[in-house]
Amino acid sequence: QVQLVESGGGLVQAGGSLRLSCSASGGTFGGSIMGWFRQAPGKDREFVAGIGWRGSSTAYGNSVRGRFTISRDNAKKTTYLQMSSLKFEDTAAYYCAASEAWSGGSSYSQGTYRYWGQGTQVTVSS
Repeated sequence: QVQLVESGGGLVQAGGSLRLSCSASGGTFGGSIMGWFRQAPGKDREFVAGIGWRGSSTAYGNSVRGRFTISRDNAKKTTYLQMSSLKFEDTAAYYCAASEAWSGGSSYSQGTYRYWGQGTQVTVSS
């Protein structure tokens, strides 16, 4: 069983930056696809970014590509989401997710992920 804990959310002005972290415990972190999703009030959960187990393969949602960067440190069992040039529409609860180790799948799909964190709120003021 993998437990995920997000941190780093908060209030930031438009144009600013934040870095989210997702710490994993239990299970096998190194073989898992890791992803970030977000959900704004009244909207569906949206794919933000994903990263393969080696860290060399990444994917981004259209709305964040070029502004957000996902990375991971397998030794620390931590995944990061560096967010820059933040916009008001980036305001949402951000969730970290992990697939079952070595299970494969598309990082874009919520169905790939078995484990989810509780979320961290990011609020961007305009």
